[in-house]
Amino acid sequence: MSDPDNGLTYAAAGVDIDAGNALVEAIKPLARATRRPGADAALGGFGALFDLKAAGYADPLLVSTTDGVGTKLKVAIETGRVDGVGIDLVAMCVNDLLAQGAEPLLFLDYFATGRLDVAQATRVVAGIAEGCRQAGAALVGGETAEMPGMYAGADFDLAGFSLGAVERGAVLPRLDRQRPGDLLIGLASSGPHSNGFSLIRRIVALSGLAWDAPAPFAEGQTLGEALLAPTRIYVPTVLPLAKAGLLAGCAHITGGGLVENPPRAVAPGLVARFDWNAWTQPPVFGWLAARGGVTAAEMRRTFNCGLGFLLIVSARDAEAVLTALVNAGEPAFVCGELAAA
Repeated sequence: MSDPDNGLTYAAAGVDIDAGNALVEAIKPLARATRRPGADAALGGFGALFDLKAAGYADPLLVSTTDGVGTKLKVAIETGRVDGVGIDLVAMCVNDLLAQGAEPLLFLDYFATGRLDVAQATRVVAGIAEGCRQAGAALVGGETAEMPGMYAGADFDLAGFSLGAVERGAVLPRLDRQRPGDLLIGLASSGPHSNGFSLIRRIVALSGLAWDAPAPFAEGQTLGEALLAPTRIYVPTVLPLAKAGLLAGCAHITGGGLVENPPRAVAPGLVARFDWNAWTQPPVFGWLAARGGVTAAEMRRTFNCGLGFLLIVSARDAEAVLTALVNAGEPAFVCGELAAA
């Protein structure tokens, strides 16, 4: 049977397999740079293996997380500043692992677009690799999906998946150890991180400012550049404290802000009482509140308000924890305490 002269191809339907192969080759060195004990396989297999014994675990529990970057991607796409969203993607996953006391071990990504731009996708994956490097996780694989008709123009979407481990007796939060008077220690955020961007984009639209306009709250930066500051990854400074048994709980302050996230780490019968004057919020939050007429209650429920990660520690351990954080270069501050509900 002869092939038709005018037969259709996958490329004619909008999917460029050669571009996908070119992307894989471009990102192999990026993934290779994130190798760690337990994860040594190269990209290209059907699955990724991890050796927990080689990573030093005796009786581990596995912890898995998945997340995305949300509509912050729209800002990145519209400004062309896509380099940092890969860090955001990793941070949203590994900081959640950290809240359980788990060490991030491996990471996988899902990149979906209507038409694959190899140069753009490589920049995104380079950010993912940098996030993995910061977190100590191996970038072991992922999926690139070119789906014409599903995404318009230069739009793309990201999802991340991370696997971590924690020894059986070290899972956080330690609800049995929490008492009234335990202190809340906040770790500074770099800004809104990756949450509340549907509201941020609405406020920016109402302000009439373009993404390349000078940021009213960040001298020397454009509005888009300032708002795209990557989510901070807290693993290097907090994981040693968790492994040392100095923490009774942690909360990653993401969607739901300072209202809905802390209770997930607090024992029944207790409540987190914040001292709202204990820290100075980054100027971006004051600008968003003023420009959007957003109430203080709504700000605290939507944004991290400058507090990206929360630790719960006993009063006796607070000085040691703060000293360790300061010595590691982590901006940290006491921001409240646990109280009887």
